[in-house]
Amino acid sequence: MEVLHPHCAGLDVHKDTVVACVRHVTDGEVTREVRTFKTMTTDLLALSEWLAEQGCTHVVMEATGVYWKPVWHILSDGDFVLTLANAAHVKNVPGRKTDINDATWLADLLAHGLIRGSFVPDAATQEQRGLLRTRKQLSRERASHVQRLQRVLEEANIKLDSVISDVVGQSGRAMIGALIAGQTDPAKLAALAHRSIKSPPETLREALRGRVTKHHRFLLALHLKQVDLLDEAMAAIRTEIDAHVASFRAAIEQLKSIPGISDLSACVILAEIGQDMSRFATHAHLLSWAGLCPKNDESAGKRRSNRMRKGAPWLKTTLVQCAWAATRKKGSYLQAQFSRLRARRGAKKAIGAVAASILTAAYHMLKDGTFYKDLGPDHFDRRSKASATKRLVAKLASLGYQVTLEPA
Repeated sequence: MEVLHPHCAGLDVHKDTVVACVRHVTDGEVTREVRTFKTMTTDLLALSEWLAEQGCTHVVMEATGVYWKPVWHILSDGDFVLTLANAAHVKNVPGRKTDINDATWLADLLAHGLIRGSFVPDAATQEQRGLLRTRKQLSRERASHVQRLQRVLEEANIKLDSVISDVVGQSGRAMIGALIAGQTDPAKLAALAHRSIKSPPETLREALRGRVTKHHRFLLALHLKQVDLLDEAMAAIRTEIDAHVASFRAAIEQLKSIPGISDLSACVILAEIGQDMSRFATHAHLLSWAGLCPKNDESAGKRRSNRMRKGAPWLKTTLVQCAWAATRKKGSYLQAQFSRLRARRGAKKAIGAVAASILTAAYHMLKDGTFYKDLGPDHFDRRSKASATKRLVAKLASLGYQVTLEPA
């Protein structure tokens, strides 16, 4: 097999140690040297110096949690071509797994060009990605605390979530605050509702008639405090994102022209895929990386599964949320696509197709520097006029009509 990189190294990265294997090919003879370094900054600098002394030009490491990131950042200051490998793509022979064997295996694969590098964004994009992923995690924690708060209310037989849509909104907070303070009169609690609440006053009073104990008040105060703290943290993250979003502003405005994409979701998409689309050969490569295409699962000529493959979970969840929002825009291509596919394949597969269409549009827009142009709800009819005519004639025939077609 042809050797593409005669002087390369493979790194097996762990929390406390890095096993490095340097591989040289000289006159057809392969020589290897293996050393183990600690992951302290001083030791990683020593690793970088050793690789430079050995004349390494290419270095590969596995994406193991977050442990690869400090190694990557220090080696990126050198003159190495770094490659981040997906651990699932470079598995060694079972039963022969040691740290030295793993590093040697990575070096052998890299030398022959058998490793497809993972996407590693630039520093600014990584910072935005870290902020937005943290915000998403805090948002999930907030939702968990709201659910726990609702459970305490249900235990006290306070049916607040049955009469208002947002338990921790303006009206809900006022009522819960009064409950914590010791107020038990349903009429006084119902009077705290904002005038925009649609539930009748008598329904509110009945929903707020329960048995709230000291234990319930303590738990309500505890969960409400956690919700407030998480709101403050997410607001601080949003301020930090806005302070460093100047370089992404033009791309954000482009993505916001797509139906269903808000300012925040545009930031998330850019943080996950970056602005430079040259790293993806085609839009199909981007869809495959994001996991918005069917996986390959075939045996004996039969396709066993057409479920979506695993990909970028942070990006995929955001795109699916944007797709649901896009289907609510009347008279749009994305709504027509969803309605057309849902009738044949179901809502789950249809929304996945809409999410793929949004990502495809984003790819071409970022690549060409253009804004979104809606194809219109009649795009599919215009694209396949003959098949649409045949379908409609068959539909009329099934209803008992005999149709004769004449050109207008």
